Amino acid sequence: MTTLTAAAVQAEGVGLCAGRGGRRGQLLADCTFRVPRGAVCGIVGPNGAGKSLLLSAAAGLIRPDSGRLTVLGQPAGADALLGEVAFVDQHRPLYPRMRAAELLAMGRDLNPRWDGELAEELLALGRIPLTSRAGSLSGGQRSLLSLALARGKRPRLLLLDEPLSDLDPLARRAALGLLLGDVADGGGTVLLSSHVLGDLEEAIDHLLLIDGGRIRLAGELSELLGAHRLLDRLGLLECQAGLAPWRVHPVDPVDAEPRHLTLVRVDRQARTRETDAELPSLEEMVVSYLRSPSVAGWLAPGMRPGGYGDGGGTVASQC
Repeated sequence: MTTLTAAAVQAEGVGLCAGRGGRRGQLLADCTFRVPRGAVCGIVGPNGAGKSLLLSAAAGLIRPDSGRLTVLGQPAGADALLGEVAFVDQHRPLYPRMRAAELLAMGRDLNPRWDGELAEELLALGRIPLTSRAGSLSGGQRSLLSLALARGKRPRLLLLDEPLSDLDPLARRAALGLLLGDVADGGGTVLLSSHVLGDLEEAIDHLLLIDGGRIRLAGELSELLGAHRLLDRLGLLECQAGLAPWRVHPVDPVDAEPRHLTLVRVDRQARTRETDAELPSLEEMVVSYLRSPSVAGWLAPGMRPGGYGDGGGTVASQC
């Protein structure tokens, strides 16, 4: 069961619009969730779903048009967060003519908690000489240099937008291991978006599924998986006919193929009952929700932040 600790990131009805006048459209809509401090939270969803926008808003780079978004107890973007939050954008914006050593020196000068050893450990992983100019590096090396600058800052909240997409599998696993070790040692919090669900399942303990600018799933990963089951067609029909001792809410459309397994959300009583039904994997759960956009999303208990506010102001404007 989710423990209601202080929130690292907390959103209440957050919305973000684009365009002007009558052509304004909604990019994020009514996003509500809370990520507790010390969590490693994966943000998943299709391209264009709003993952990058959500991370940019948490980093304070864009301001929501509606709702309330707080980070470490402060309104997102507050000056007090400058030394506490690090953000690695998916485009890896580095000064191309600066050498790695110069970028690390800039990080040291701008951040009072700077730890050069943490930064250089990621450079060593990518075999990046300190004399290399950022513009001469490969895509994977630029990713590691960006991660090094964020890690060296020793942030209390690390926001990562597709941080590992350019890395080979071995480097990806090693870099992720270093970042997760930092969380375990220092009690920080990580939010990372990724399409590589296999890596996430081993690394994260919380999940946000965002689709079409809306939160479809939010909560502790074990709780989300435990609230779902995979049923064959016969098991599904038994539940729908009232022959099973618990109720289900199908997520996948029912398939005529007898061996097809349908993802269902089960009632609270069924979550502790011994059954033959399988628990889904992270990928099975995420894919089922994405291919069933009309099915209502689900926030695990404790994910709605009402009553656990950490401060911050409410923005009232709408699209």
